[in-house]
Amino acid sequence: MDADAPAPAEPTAPPPKAPRTAEVAAYLAARMCHDFISPASAIVSGLDLLDDPSAQDMKEEAMGLIQGSARKLADLLSFSRVAFGASASAETFDARELAKLAGGLFTHMRAELDWQVEPAGVNKPAARTLLNLAQMAGAALPIGGVARIRAVADAGGGVAIAVEATGPKARLRPEVLAGLRGDGPGEGLHGHWVQAYYVHLFVGDVGGRIFADVTEEKVTFAATIPA
Repeated sequence: MDADAPAPAEPTAPPPKAPRTAEVAAYLAARMCHDFISPASAIVSGLDLLDDPSAQDMKEEAMGLIQGSARKLADLLSFSRVAFGASASAETFDARELAKLAGGLFTHMRAELDWQVEPAGVNKPAARTLLNLAQMAGAALPIGGVARIRAVADAGGGVAIAVEATGPKARLRPEVLAGLRGDGPGEGLHGHWVQAYYVHLFVGDVGGRIFADVTEEKVTFAATIPA
């Protein structure tokens, strides 16, 4: 072998293969079930306390548990209907209604929501992007902080979105970054990955762009959604 010849390149592992549509649907369903099971189980626990003759002194606590959990479940269902579902045949969404959905979600999160969406109405891809990025921003603040959701109309009639999650220990899981890039799930948690990958899919389908950046105590998302 020629001593001057370059050494052969080390083989590199191929990136994780992106799943098929049916697998994405299964992961999304599992993700939503995971979100819903906690408040649903708490409601059942509260009802069991009400039925327990030996726990009648806990009736007030049981009712509080049922009421709080029912509200959380209703807020999650309303949010998910737009963020993940078809939401009937609506193609345009009132920004005030989206703010209400996001606000209901953040009632059950440690982070605070700062909603600054200028357009009065946005199309379905923009609505889904706003809600999903808002939830991802809240999840990036495990011990609290502020999730600022901003959106403006661009010159072409599309929407430019900027989301900042600022707070102590702000972080973004590697699988979320992979999903936003369109990469497969790898070894990460599929529940976190699939939401990001879903956003990557529907933003790409309409010719939009999305990216994320992580710095000390801040996670930033940015997206552009065409008209």
